[in-house]
Amino acid sequence: MIIGIGSDLCDIRRIEKSLARFGERFTRRVFTEGERRRSDRRAARAPSYARRFAAKEACAKALGTGLSEGVFWRDMEVVNLPSGAPTMALANGAASRLAAITPAGHRAVIHVSLTDDPPLAQAFVVIEALPAPPG
Repeated sequence: MIIGIGSDLCDIRRIEKSLARFGERFTRRVFTEGERRRSDRRAARAPSYARRFAAKEACAKALGTGLSEGVFWRDMEVVNLPSGAPTMALANGAASRLAAITPAGHRAVIHVSLTDDPPLAQAFVVIEALPAPPG
């Protein structure tokens, strides 16, 4: 069953301006070390950061809180599954919120879709609850 859906659009130019104006102060406030490492090694950093920014916004919406109620930027990290598909790793308040909305006897799976078509980056997040394996 689907327990959360979120989407977000992010203007890549806005992220470019934040990177130019605030640099590491911006990236350290919003992104995890892994996300910074992944985005900083790209020739075009801003689209990579914008996709991740949109994913965090979409994830916060799917959790039903937005960026409030103990859910903070770095509590949500865009990571890749072994297949290369993106997903979210949640920590702290975001992980607590996910546990609270996941029905008993189920486990949560987070599906993420990322894209960009300058000047926009877009993300969709769907949180699915699947029956937990017996045992």
